[in-house]
Amino acid sequence: MFRCKTVILALLLVGTMLSFSTQASAETKATAVFAGGCFWCMQPAFDKVPGVLDTVVGYTGGTTANPTYEQVGTGTTGHFEAIKVEYDPEKVTYKTLLDVFWHNIDPFDTKGQFCDVGSTYRSAIFYENPSQEKLAIASKKEVEQRFKQSAATKILKANQFWAAEDYHQDYYTKNPVRYKFYRYRCGRDARLKDVWGSEYQHAK
Repeated sequence: MFRCKTVILALLLVGTMLSFSTQASAETKATAVFAGGCFWCMQPAFDKVPGVLDTVVGYTGGTTANPTYEQVGTGTTGHFEAIKVEYDPEKVTYKTLLDVFWHNIDPFDTKGQFCDVGSTYRSAIFYENPSQEKLAIASKKEVEQRFKQSAATKILKANQFWAAEDYHQDYYTKNPVRYKFYRYRCGRDARLKDVWGSEYQHAK
């Protein structure tokens, strides 16, 4: 009987420890969602940031459920091409991610981003809680004050994020030649250098 009680107590202790471990793990993960034009080009910039755990490209901001790339491309679903960044807030702050975002977009493009024109390619920050909203608003004001002009980037409450098709994920590593050609022809790096000068360090 004593041995049985000991085993039961040991199992309960292990279960409690696993529960605490899972809770602690969940608390060290957070997500941020950004739209910066072609989502292929946003992924390498965030992938290289220490503390970023994972990135997924997809669609958000619209009303169509489980949209396809073709549907979003028509501009009728209301979705943006976007990226969801999963990160460890103990290693990288949301403010740092905002800085990465701003330095990889043209904040003043009202028609899209770079060579991509249309509602799908608008820039936006999708906040998930009041803290993110406050930091996003403050960061936009900093950009506007620095350049002394209004930024076209929207700040919106996050809604459902739909992962894009598999062939869009990590496109820059799966198709490096095509990716580099597209990025160059789109004039993304040239424009970013015009806007941010020496602060811009592109991630091809």
